[in-house]
Amino acid sequence: MERKIVLLLNAYNSDRIFAEKDLARLKELGKVVKNLDFDGPTSERAKELIVGADAVVTSWYCPALEKDLLDLAPNLRVVAHAAGSVKYVVTNELFAGGIKVTTCSESLGIGVAETALALTITSLKNMWFLSQETRRGGWRNGRDAIRELYGITVGVVGAGKAGRHYIKLLQNFDVEILLSDPTLSDEEAQALGVTLVELDELIERSDVISIHAPSIPETRHMFNSKNLPLMKDRAILINTARGALIDEEALVAELRTGRIFAAIDVTDPEPPLLDHPFRTLPNVVLLPHIAGAVNNGLMRMGAHVASELERFFAGEELTTEVKKEQLASLA
Repeated sequence: MERKIVLLLNAYNSDRIFAEKDLARLKELGKVVKNLDFDGPTSERAKELIVGADAVVTSWYCPALEKDLLDLAPNLRVVAHAAGSVKYVVTNELFAGGIKVTTCSESLGIGVAETALALTITSLKNMWFLSQETRRGGWRNGRDAIRELYGITVGVVGAGKAGRHYIKLLQNFDVEILLSDPTLSDEEAQALGVTLVELDELIERSDVISIHAPSIPETRHMFNSKNLPLMKDRAILINTARGALIDEEALVAELRTGRIFAAIDVTDPEPPLLDHPFRTLPNVVLLPHIAGAVNNGLMRMGAHVASELERFFAGEELTTEVKKEQLASLA
């Protein structure tokens, strides 16, 4: 019997994520049933679609795969999540049924890491100020503040998919890389080519700090009024992870001293209030949560889903499988 591959995600997201070539790859694996609705899906719509599925592709706005859904697909063997966090989709029943789960966190992490590197270079180069200065008719004012990605110390907080790719990109430059991640051993850090340190030491020593930690209860406000003052003068703080990792009031207080710079892509909540100081302080660049996959970058996830399902049905290991015991430490 032909396999049934259900694209549970709504058509708006499906059309953005799957290029025609990757849809064609899925069709080589079985009958592809696409959700044609442009919102949702609701639980009721998900029930209609999932009947008899061998594989399900989920993404943003999909309901959790509870028992009532799983009972309709007794042959379901794999769920490919075309987004990052799987926490709102997976259930105990899903794992108990031996159903494999794979995610696109690595695909999203590439875009996050590339954005963090871009923010690292542009902030060190003082491009934000210089761009405004030249618009005002200036030319050389601010050049003395320029630094290169050379001979400095970069601190990376979190060695997940995005953090590891950022580290990989940094290894093209002559810089010292510090890493703070309580889940890693010294040997694992050495294999990554970084020096493992405690968070406070990283904050004290780094010229640039890039945050890539997951947003879990243990990391809420990990940057706060106690450790933000440890930052060097002229240090740069980059957050492309989650807004809740920073105590924003504490960061605003430190920014108002004028001694540090911040590049912020995520806030808590989003969007920030219209009168939030991040919108007006001169030593802040505020971006509208663009570090992950955007526009054509979304199709990297579609390609990854196709590759993972090809591997699965060929009897090979999934490259980004998520296991139940990992959930507590994932974003």
